[in-house]
Amino acid sequence: MGEKIFVGVDLGGTTIKVGICDEGGNLLQTYEGPTGTEHGSEVVLENIAQYVRKLVAESPYEWEQIAGIGAGIAGFMDIPQGFIKLSPNLGWRNVPVKQILEEKLGKTVKIDNDANVAALGEAWSGAGKDVPIVVCYTLGTGVGGGIIFNKHVVQGFTGMGGELGHMMIVPDIEAIECGCGKKGCLETVSSATGIIRMAKEAVERGDHTSLALVPNIMAKDVFDAAKSGDEVALRIIDRAALYIGKSMALVSVIVNPQRYIIGGGVSKAGDILFEAIRKYFHMFTQEAATEGVDIVPAILGNDAGIVGAAGLNLHG
Repeated sequence: MGEKIFVGVDLGGTTIKVGICDEGGNLLQTYEGPTGTEHGSEVVLENIAQYVRKLVAESPYEWEQIAGIGAGIAGFMDIPQGFIKLSPNLGWRNVPVKQILEEKLGKTVKIDNDANVAALGEAWSGAGKDVPIVVCYTLGTGVGGGIIFNKHVVQGFTGMGGELGHMMIVPDIEAIECGCGKKGCLETVSSATGIIRMAKEAVERGDHTSLALVPNIMAKDVFDAAKSGDEVALRIIDRAALYIGKSMALVSVIVNPQRYIIGGGVSKAGDILFEAIRKYFHMFTQEAATEGVDIVPAILGNDAGIVGAAGLNLHG
């Protein structure tokens, strides 16, 4: 038998992406197909099994070389048991993913949430490669997170480790309810959803801003306006960065990571966001926890989830 390979599954609401990685985290081959969410969990899991078999069959590798299969899924889960408790994106509740896929594929299967696997991917072979302690933020529709120690995911007692977006960091006087049901979560201000909400509120208040001319405001519009000097947009971005920096200050005195990696669609805003985050990180964090610490963008893009899922059987 040749070298060991690891298969990663990135299970999205509309598309399933599968890929093969070697032991170094190099993505060797990929395949993707429709999720089929509307047909229920049984069809989706059968689709995963078919896509994995097709991927390997069309690759130069043998089925026997697979040392493990991992899957990244958005939702709340019992990670050790491989059990999805609730996945709103998929409409799933109480689905034994690990058991079903192992029966279908005859291989060891591990699962984790999508933010953790993206973080593991970046730590394994992306922006955190060879860095012992890494904390990743995924700034998208929500705020995801992942904490990686020596290429191993910190999952916590019930799998809630690294849920950075649900740190209740916004003061009560300005806190709003998060989708999780609590108030003041980081996600309410520093996600794309939060940035859009703050922009719409500014327009509704009658603030003087070019965003008032945008019919359907997106996070990118806010960043573009900020780069053009729009004071309202700059204030919104500054507020989002403020709370990310504050959250990092908390993480730093608990975890003390060497590197923060920021990915997700919002991270594509570039320097205007990263410079503000770095400013607030240094403002709020103990000096001893900032020495040698850097804050960098993710580099694997949409492949982070596949790579990290593949790595679960090595580093999960």
